[in-house]
Amino acid sequence: MPSPSPSGSLPPGAAARPEGAAPAPSVTGACPGSTATARPASRRSARPVRLALCLAPLLLAAGWAVANRPMVYEGVRRLVAADPGWLLAGAGFTCLTWVAASCVRQGALPDRLPPGLLLASQFAAGAANHALPAGLGAHAVTLRFLRGRGVPLERATASIGLYSLARSTAKTLVLLVFLAVSPAWRRLGDLVPDGRLVVPLAAVAGGAVAVAGVLLTVVRPLRRPVTGLLRSALADVCAVHSRPCRVLALWGGAVAMPLVQAGTLACVGASLGLGLPWEQVVLAHLAAGTAVGAVPAPGGLAVDAALVWTLVTFGAAPAAATATVIGYRVLSDWMPLLPGALVLSALIRAKVL
Repeated sequence: MPSPSPSGSLPPGAAARPEGAAPAPSVTGACPGSTATARPASRRSARPVRLALCLAPLLLAAGWAVANRPMVYEGVRRLVAADPGWLLAGAGFTCLTWVAASCVRQGALPDRLPPGLLLASQFAAGAANHALPAGLGAHAVTLRFLRGRGVPLERATASIGLYSLARSTAKTLVLLVFLAVSPAWRRLGDLVPDGRLVVPLAAVAGGAVAVAGVLLTVVRPLRRPVTGLLRSALADVCAVHSRPCRVLALWGGAVAMPLVQAGTLACVGASLGLGLPWEQVVLAHLAAGTAVGAVPAPGGLAVDAALVWTLVTFGAAPAAATATVIGYRVLSDWMPLLPGALVLSALIRAKVL
């Protein structure tokens, strides 16, 4: 009878390894290495896309500035000689926009959120808005923040939808009020597109709604999450509107946000001698933002172009209108960009996002 091996019995079907031979490579050990090498490669391939998205607003603005060099030069010259007191007041209105946004975010959700972290997240969301169009950057940051606070995905998504709906509805109502009390609404007739443009836009909107309805009816895997999202949204809407503090935060903040943004524009215009009454400046801001606010252009470039056009239509000089819009964008977006990016990085490091 053969003597047993010092290392113990071998399993059935296993061949004995000669002494000094290298161990066979493990098949399971190679998989994590290949995954680890695949992930950095995918990240490296995604870097040019992220860089292009971040630089797109700057490149578009630079192209417009090159095409309109005399107007931009005159606008910058006026901006340098602006009244600093009015510019400081405009910076104060800019700070109020983050407070108003925080109120709307809290009012759109029944759960109580920490006020300091909520305000910091909205300040950081402003920096993220420059990389993605149509407010997607701010919504992505807010979604990460709500998920970090323990809010389920459906309820967090529903609160973002309620936030967008409340903002657009309140802005439209404020615009209608200003149209009713201001005689300057007659000049907006030049900005309304003719019927040849309205009909294709209506056809595209109707086609998008029809395609969405067909997809929800035919595709069952898509119908279930959408139905769950709508149920969660309706439940949260009922819960929010049953609490007066949430109603005040939601609709009060939604009404205040376009007014404080227009206040920043009016202060910049006053510092530059724009020559328009404040109600016309507010009406121009509301009209331009409502008309082209849904255009998916990063950095608010479509709104800026429409705003310059509207101010000129109301009687402002083109150079003064351009300088006003540039100053408004500097105070509301460009100056807070670096601090907002730093706050965003700090929240990510602190695992708040």
